[in-house]
Amino acid sequence: MTTFLRRKFLILLILLGGMAGSMFAAGQWAWWHSLREESDSVQRQLALYGQTLSQRIDRYRTLPEVLALDAQLQDALSHPLSPAEVERLNRKLEQANGASQSSTLTLLNRDGLAVAASNWRTATSNVGVDYSFRPYVQQALAQGRGSFYGIGVTTGEPGYFLSQAIRGDGGRILGLVAIKIALQELEREWLQAPDIVLASDAHGVVFLASQDAWRYRLLEPLDDEGCRELAATRQYADQPLRPLEYRVADRMDNGGRLVSVLAPALPGRMLWQSQPLPGTPWQLHLVHATQGSVADSRWAAAAGAGGWLALFLLALFVRQRQRLSALRQRSRQELEAVLRQHAQELRTAQDGIVQAAKQADTGLSRSLEHLPQGVVIIDADLNLVAWNSRYVQLFRYPADLMRVGRPIEALLRHNARRGLLGPGPVDEAIERRLAHLRSGTPHLHESAKDDGTVLEIRGNPLPEGGFVTSYADITSYKNAARELRSLADALERRVADRTRDLDAARREAEQANRYKTRFVAAAVHDLLQPLNAARMFTSLLRGHLRGDAERHAVDSIDGALAAQDAILGSLLDIARMESGQMEVRIRDVALGPLLQVLGHNFGVLAESRGLALRCVPTRCVVRTDENLLRRILQNFVSNAIRYSRRGRIVVGCRRDGSGHVRIEVHDQGPGIPEALQREIFEEFRRLDESQDGDRGAGLGLAIVERLGRLLEHPIGLRSQLGRGSVFSVRVPLGDPAAVQPASPPAAASEQADDAPLRGGSAWVIEDDGPTCAATQALLQRWGCQVPLAGGAPEALAAAQPEQAPLLVLLDVHLGGGHHGPDVYAELCRRWGQVPAVILVTAEHDATLRRQAAERGWGFLAKPVRAPALRALMSQTLLRLQTEQKR
Repeated sequence: MTTFLRRKFLILLILLGGMAGSMFAAGQWAWWHSLREESDSVQRQLALYGQTLSQRIDRYRTLPEVLALDAQLQDALSHPLSPAEVERLNRKLEQANGASQSSTLTLLNRDGLAVAASNWRTATSNVGVDYSFRPYVQQALAQGRGSFYGIGVTTGEPGYFLSQAIRGDGGRILGLVAIKIALQELEREWLQAPDIVLASDAHGVVFLASQDAWRYRLLEPLDDEGCRELAATRQYADQPLRPLEYRVADRMDNGGRLVSVLAPALPGRMLWQSQPLPGTPWQLHLVHATQGSVADSRWAAAAGAGGWLALFLLALFVRQRQRLSALRQRSRQELEAVLRQHAQELRTAQDGIVQAAKQADTGLSRSLEHLPQGVVIIDADLNLVAWNSRYVQLFRYPADLMRVGRPIEALLRHNARRGLLGPGPVDEAIERRLAHLRSGTPHLHESAKDDGTVLEIRGNPLPEGGFVTSYADITSYKNAARELRSLADALERRVADRTRDLDAARREAEQANRYKTRFVAAAVHDLLQPLNAARMFTSLLRGHLRGDAERHAVDSIDGALAAQDAILGSLLDIARMESGQMEVRIRDVALGPLLQVLGHNFGVLAESRGLALRCVPTRCVVRTDENLLRRILQNFVSNAIRYSRRGRIVVGCRRDGSGHVRIEVHDQGPGIPEALQREIFEEFRRLDESQDGDRGAGLGLAIVERLGRLLEHPIGLRSQLGRGSVFSVRVPLGDPAAVQPASPPAAASEQADDAPLRGGSAWVIEDDGPTCAATQALLQRWGCQVPLAGGAPEALAAAQPEQAPLLVLLDVHLGGGHHGPDVYAELCRRWGQVPAVILVTAEHDATLRRQAAERGWGFLAKPVRAPALRALMSQTLLRLQTEQKR
């Protein structure tokens, strides 16, 4: 194998090996990272399932205790019962069971015999059946209360039994009352989850499962004592207990396990998390598929391979540039050395020729023979004086032509007959050369012969008259120079090709980033459509509810939708900043009013959390974008409120003496460890110490960091554990004289009702059906007529001359290639009127908002809050009424 092939093989081996290593390392890291996050999420889900199960059991736990104090039941167990008394007891238990919605209530005497039961009307009645072998009976008679899960002996239905002893006046146990709680409804709720949820008893028997194939499976083999106990209590009747076959592949730090489930068979490895249920000997289990972690691992491996490939190609490119530069330098040096050597040889030869010419008259012309060049010497009369054999070889002169004293013209005519003097008249060419020799002018030029030989011809006059001419064969030198030039050209072309490839790769990366940004914007737009409809429906639903619990539920739903809206808005902001589409308007802004509004907006929230919020007054004027700076400060203050449990929050300014001011937000929260002070500015990074579990999406500080870079306002953080944190933004000072005076706020309508809307008419032009329906119902509830709620085709079909509504609620993207403003223009043409319009869109575009303001249109961004929509519609209609009065 040649050195070149070995080098190529080594480079390929390094590329493939590094790519494989990068894929493995990135995939493994992503796999375990994602797996740990999924395991933590599974633990939280498992805790919720356990809480739900405990709450379902606790609903019925007090019922046996209450019935055990019932005097009628105590009296019934103190003497033999007549059939009429038994019927009354049955009806009493039936009524109690109907109120509690449990499965069965049973009254048993000291011998474990069922005296009365709520299911006395059914064929599988408990009345008269001996349950003394059941553990819940034995526990109640011995300890006063008992519990037991098993399959009913009489009914054949599984359930959880709770029992309570009934005591007489002297404290003697007369019997017990037992309630059976059916948990099948809980299993049906589990079935809606994508994971497999299990509950097992102290013997490791799965008695509750979200899938039938997992029920009555053994998590571990039963010993002889366990088999005898299950047989004696008839806990699972005749159900066969099959083993659940699984193999543990790995264990995690938080107790989770990676398992391969063989029977019932599941594809791939599963994440198995277990957790004890407090107050019971039971264990809850959740089996979660790891396809998400596998996908994350594959994506990370692909990213690792791509990163390694990019790094490797960059290294190859740098190395290639270095090699090309070194090669060009070496070629230049070699060429210069060859030229210097050749010039030295020519100078040496010329010196020898001149010396030989001087000695020619003394018979020393033999000294020309050692010269590598062909040499000829002529006298002042242009006759041959001396020459060497190399001269004869180069021009192939016949022997009889070469004689001392022969005119040089004879040699020139001999060369002309062979075509060596070039095209044109022969006599003119010969005369031109003879005239040049007579003038005695030195000359140097190159001449190429037909056979490819290249001669360097150098002529110099002699001191005593005459001329000496040397002919050097420089064919090999010319070939070498031509090859070096070709190599340099090839290297330049390769550099140009590599440069074009890198430019193409850069353009592809930029195009991919633009595609990603457009995809995120489009995805957020599509997600905001159903979210907008949901918020409109919740606003409509709130007006139909009267109970506090129902209103609280609707408020919770609206809060969750608002949080989702904030997350989508944050994602859209990040995409706009990465694509350079975030519009920045720098001007001089007074900080005092901005901080005052900030204190008013967050003061009530801070007070509800037991915190004191204080904004220190200031007269500073800064040069910034007011809206973007407000977003930075709002994020600082909301985080301070979220993570502080006590104390106060102070917002103030400090001048730093260099033409800048630092706006700082001080809190007395738990503080941030130094190791996390950089990570919290990354996407989806958040702390776990938020108050009441109020955790954001982890995008706020990431947006703050990007806004700071966009505005060139450095973001700062100081924090000590247990003492609080200080977030700051450094802003340049502005010119107080350039501050624009604030416009006076518009007078608020004092009307408490929807007077501007009542009797008015509005069209809702929207391509999303649920949003249309919700908006139409909401407007009709406010007393506004909605003749049309539909898409662009319906609106264009319904438009009639002189029948325009007072107001049009218009979406921008209406589907089917329809653009909202264009549809509105066509409607105005058909109506012959120009009604007011409010743009309701999911496009968070500053340009679109500015265009709407320039046209006098209202603008609302989805998802729309009902109060904001009503306020803007009322304001628009009031303005129309005022203009009509004028």
